[in-house]
Amino acid sequence: MIALGAGRPDRVVAVGAHCDDIAIGAGGTLLTLCLARPGVRVDALVLSGGGGEREQEERAALAAFCPGADLRPTVLKLPDGRMPAHWEEAKAAVEELRGRTEPDLVLAPRTDDAHQDHRGLAKLMTTAFRDHLVLRYEIVKWDGDLGRPSAYQPLTPEIAERKVRLLQEHYPSQRHRPWYDREAFLGLARIRGIECHTRYAEAFDVAKLTLNLGG
Repeated sequence: MIALGAGRPDRVVAVGAHCDDIAIGAGGTLLTLCLARPGVRVDALVLSGGGGEREQEERAALAAFCPGADLRPTVLKLPDGRMPAHWEEAKAAVEELRGRTEPDLVLAPRTDDAHQDHRGLAKLMTTAFRDHLVLRYEIVKWDGDLGRPSAYQPLTPEIAERKVRLLQEHYPSQRHRPWYDREAFLGLARIRGIECHTRYAEAFDVAKLTLNLGG
């Protein structure tokens, strides 16, 4: 396996349809990046959960997953599970995000995710961020929609354990869910680690990648 670097990102965009999507899908990657790049700017957009307990959880979690970063979170109030019916509002939020930042890296859901909210947001990102490196994270779920990823971010055992600990600590509203546990998160990270010859990893889909091999 060949390791290709994405440069030294100074600006990152991370988006999720729901509170905890970003942390579950790319929390280890954010930890790895922010610990290595103090002061990196992270613009985070979450479409639902605003105005209540979920927003409080999300803001605290994002701060923990982005230590030392210039974090700029936005949590909206679109109804959970109803994004297709609120397409214009979601589109306006993504376009507003695009207008205020020129990121080196974008973390977003997969376009073939089985959840309609995840999938809808992913499709909006492909039109708003056309000339950017977009890594599409995965979220394990009942639907069984995990695929064959094309990009991996290795996680040290310390980062993998820290991710799981922060997920449990910052999202108490989700602890009752049967899939929300240590085994699920570490198990998937272990499988992705096997696929890229490391202990743990997070995996992503990449639609387009422009190389600069002579630069």
